Amino acid sequence: MSLPPSDARLRALRARLLGWYEENGRDLPWRRTTDPYAILVSEVMLQQTPVSRVVPRYEEWLRVWPDLESLAAASFREVLLRWQGLGYNNRALRLHRCAVAVTGSA
Repeated sequence: MSLPPSDARLRALRARLLGWYEENGRDLPWRRTTDPYAILVSEVMLQQTPVSRVVPRYEEWLRVWPDLESLAAASFREVLLRWQGLGYNNRALRLHRCAVAVTGSA
């Protein structure tokens, strides 16, 4: 059985990883927000869908429905139309249902 890495080794590893990210990390819109709703939308959209397809849909989605209340007020038909191209339409249904449940809309 091996010993866990020392604090110094962990600090060095963290520094290397952060340095790598500074040089190679992608600038993605959901990395520039702390809004829980926007992060939820990105997490659902990114399930089994390439980032390159998600970025434009994510930005459009948040322009149309910037918060849970506006999404909850939308019809499911509207939601599906905006979801086109992302696949796995059940994700759109679950996201819409989530918005309705959280806001108490009917």
